[in-house]
Amino acid sequence: MSRRTSSENDTPSTLLIAGADADFVATLASFMEGGTYRVERCASAKDVYYKAGRQAFDVVVLDLALGERADLELVSFIRRQSPDTQIILLFDMAQVERAIEGVRQGAFFYLPRSCQPSDVALIVEKAVRVLRTQAAVRAYEQAAFEQLVGSTPAMKRVIELITKVAPTDSTVLLLGESGTGKELLANTIHRLSPRRDKAFIAINCAALPEPLLESELFGHIKGAFTGAESDKTGLFEEADGGTMFLDEVGDTSPAMQAKLLRVLQGGDIRRVGDSAVRRVDVRVLAATNRNLTEAVAKKEFREDLYFRLNVIQVVIPPLRERLDSLPALVKQLLQRANTRFSRAVRNIDEHAWGLLQGYDYPGNIRELESIIFHAVILGEGDTIHAADLPDPVRFGRGLRLALPMPAEEPLPTLQEMERRLIESALERLDGNQSEVAKRMGISRSTLWRKMKEYDIARPGDAANG
Repeated sequence: MSRRTSSENDTPSTLLIAGADADFVATLASFMEGGTYRVERCASAKDVYYKAGRQAFDVVVLDLALGERADLELVSFIRRQSPDTQIILLFDMAQVERAIEGVRQGAFFYLPRSCQPSDVALIVEKAVRVLRTQAAVRAYEQAAFEQLVGSTPAMKRVIELITKVAPTDSTVLLLGESGTGKELLANTIHRLSPRRDKAFIAINCAALPEPLLESELFGHIKGAFTGAESDKTGLFEEADGGTMFLDEVGDTSPAMQAKLLRVLQGGDIRRVGDSAVRRVDVRVLAATNRNLTEAVAKKEFREDLYFRLNVIQVVIPPLRERLDSLPALVKQLLQRANTRFSRAVRNIDEHAWGLLQGYDYPGNIRELESIIFHAVILGEGDTIHAADLPDPVRFGRGLRLALPMPAEEPLPTLQEMERRLIESALERLDGNQSEVAKRMGISRSTLWRKMKEYDIARPGDAANG
């Protein structure tokens, strides 16, 4: 008896049925075959390795009696070859623990071998629906990402590169000015990769002193240094099976570069203070705004590490060269600001939008985020007006029609931008600290502490003193 199941499209799903019981496999295959499923059969573990190693199946029905204890190795093998494949395990009561372990290793479901073919067909249909849903979500994410980064020729090249490299385990070096969205692209590569179900961990290598950076990346054992009161797992161990993004890798010291090279060469790490070598399986993505070619020539960056990181190089244009992405970016940042500050800003008036489009964004996406947060905090109602924007945007400092900013002029730090925002908010709200704290989404005590840290006085304090 054959059975044609409902399908969301006309492309048959591929199904591999693997089992040592030839009669059961034949009965199930006959039940499933038809226009909806293209079915292949395997009678041994060797057959599974051969077929699954050459073709990615949508669903694999795997009898746990097929390879005795080697069957869970088959689960791991299929998952490595095709992470999207949905695996359904068949077991008898003596194998229930192995069936549960198989699900832990990535199998979709398990069923008793005594079940009817219709029971298996029902789970296969659910597995196919999950597979299609995941594919639709990834397609949506891809479309949203492309809208976010823009459609200029340079960004189309970026999209093409990361789409091709994402399914591989290749290292990728992301280059571009500070604030151009390198972490966003690294996260996108991870989400489009077979490692998407594992951890994505990002760290700014320039933000920590070397001893702390080493402990963060590789962990430490109890007593390794003063204050190490217990063992600590490093970020590379936490990212095992997933992706590690090393931002500002060009600012690492020669000693740290040597340690990173060992990870890239063989996956070897050693916790601070420990003699034991541990092995991890981590894909490394890296970024920098330094010219690493010059750094290598000056002996400031290891050439062998550079070549390990620079297998695929992606150069990200600055925001001023891809302003077609501004609407999507502003929409995303408005949503983020509304959530963070409990606001409901949804619109930008024509004058404010014209100023945003004309601004040069020397700080790129990071500066745009600061601008939107500033406007949401200080604005009234559900619309951003020109008066809500920071002074550089309102008064034309940084307009694209103006002379370019000198290369040696430093960009403001995040702390400086925060200080300016607090000062502007206090001035706009007549020194009302409670209202400023409410708009910024922080407590009054936190605002007071930041004012003290930045040596900010309330408007009128000098006159009153």
